[in-house]
Amino acid sequence: MRVVIVGGGLMGAAAAFFLARRGVAVTLLERGRVGHAATNASFGNIRRQGRYLPQMPLAHRSRALWGEAAGLLGEDVEFRATGHVRLAFDAEAMADMEAFARDAEPFGLSLELLGPNELRSRFPWAGPAAIGASLSPEDGSANPRLVAPAFARAAARLGAEVVEESEVMAIRKDDGGLAVETARGTVATDAVLNAAGAWGARLAEAVGEPVPLEACGPQMGVTEPLPHRILPVVGIWSRVKAEGVYFRQVERGNIVFGGGNREAVALDPGHATVDPANTLAQLPQLARLCPAIAKVQVIRTWSGCEGYTGDMLPVMGPSRTTPGLFHAFGFCGHGFQLGPGVGDVMAELIATGRTETPIEPFSIARFAAA
Repeated sequence: MRVVIVGGGLMGAAAAFFLARRGVAVTLLERGRVGHAATNASFGNIRRQGRYLPQMPLAHRSRALWGEAAGLLGEDVEFRATGHVRLAFDAEAMADMEAFARDAEPFGLSLELLGPNELRSRFPWAGPAAIGASLSPEDGSANPRLVAPAFARAAARLGAEVVEESEVMAIRKDDGGLAVETARGTVATDAVLNAAGAWGARLAEAVGEPVPLEACGPQMGVTEPLPHRILPVVGIWSRVKAEGVYFRQVERGNIVFGGGNREAVALDPGHATVDPANTLAQLPQLARLCPAIAKVQVIRTWSGCEGYTGDMLPVMGPSRTTPGLFHAFGFCGHGFQLGPGVGDVMAELIATGRTETPIEPFSIARFAAA
């Protein structure tokens, strides 16, 4: 069996690795450099709380793989299970947090709900206006700049071909299989995985499967280094989108942060930018979470091109129109945690025709029905 993967972000690189580990001949095609778009722009959050609950089996499968990442890949991608804590600052947010914790329990996610006294005892740096928090102790973070290249290198060691600077122009049926037309020529294959991120909807529409998808850039930043004091990933639980910021302190001491508003991105050429006004809007929310970082210097900002579907859920599974074509794109800014699991699930589906992890809610067929 031959498989071509379009897109060298975390999803595509992980799928290449897991397919190669199954003995499948794989070619990974990336329009730029492996991991350079949405994955590179990611915050690096590995969280399960707050997710769409039917996505939880996929999230659990992926969390297990994050725990094995160093052994699987032969290198450290800085996965750290430091915990993930979200603070609530009003009664509505606290009620939503408590409801999610109750609803998530049957899906296998146990969260610790903290009142104000326990919150201050365990996390003395937390903002004094917080009235409670939700802690997912086994979640954490990893380094988004390391992980996709690490999966691609591991796949290559298993025999996968990784081709960068190779933009895919079209996918078409050809002599009982599929043909992938690239800027470098045409590749014949038995199956194709469309893991092209924000560009994935273009490939789907070209085979008669339109998906409402908007390309946007998250607004990310990092501060000067400080003494390392804060272990968990930290965020706000709020119904107000602009308040939804988050941060983590890396082991070197810098505070990496993101959240709030996003900026629109033109897919050609796909260069995302940071609006300084968005950074200025993030800073007061960061100070709510942790007043001690209120006056820290921001030393760099960045963004990247991500795809957001109309219903804020990804597209995963087989094509409806083109036998042998599979989709895994549109992860709406919350795909980093899912990445290894998506790669493993799609490899299983492509190689065996089935997967033990339910992904039906993410079928591209939902847009045809709409």
